[in-house]
Amino acid sequence: MTGDRIRVALVDDQALFRAGIRMLVSSQPDLAFAGEAANGREGVSLVRDARPDVVLMDIRMPVMDGIASTAAIIEAADREGFRPPRIIVLTTFDLDEAAARAIRVGASGFVLKDAEPEFLLAAITTVHAGSAVIAAGATRELFQFFSDAQPEKRRPESFGSLTSREREIFILAARGLSNSEIASSEYLSEATVKTHISRILGKLGLRDRVQLVVFAFEHGLTSWESS
Repeated sequence: MTGDRIRVALVDDQALFRAGIRMLVSSQPDLAFAGEAANGREGVSLVRDARPDVVLMDIRMPVMDGIASTAAIIEAADREGFRPPRIIVLTTFDLDEAAARAIRVGASGFVLKDAEPEFLLAAITTVHAGSAVIAAGATRELFQFFSDAQPEKRRPESFGSLTSREREIFILAARGLSNSEIASSEYLSEATVKTHISRILGKLGLRDRVQLVVFAFEHGLTSWESS
């Protein structure tokens, strides 16, 4: 019975690595292994057929790399009307420009391939719950990458659609605060914060909190301005 378990798929060109991850995921009572693929193109087909909840996606693969595969999976979900999986990019570097690009096209974060098994398992449940996950120690460098990539920062028109309260919560979320931390800071319930975050994502056309953070740094929106 897998109805209440998180269905996890793996896309990686190394057979031995796939075997290890398959064993790890299958050993967890709250996870179910939904299939594997050896390159990005096969990964797109796997997601279409198996409809996993979470995909572990290697960056560098033959035929189609992880960035192109992530973009294709998101596009196919939008085109065919199914909910896209959360995608965790697997990388060998603390700060991988390719991983940052994968986040830009729709991934929910990245994890080092040599991370502890417990960290990877926690990452799966974290992104499935709707949050982002970034390899430990890489957050500041990741944000700097997006900041440096956009020397001319212009406030997008969509940001003007946010209410004053939504802008306040946007800034706090962009700084990495959790819903509970925002709720405590703003004297709100967590349910209210969650509703605000959902509305903010909808108005800005963002998929999740990691894209919210990237959006903030791309457009220089990491500090509150009342004007």
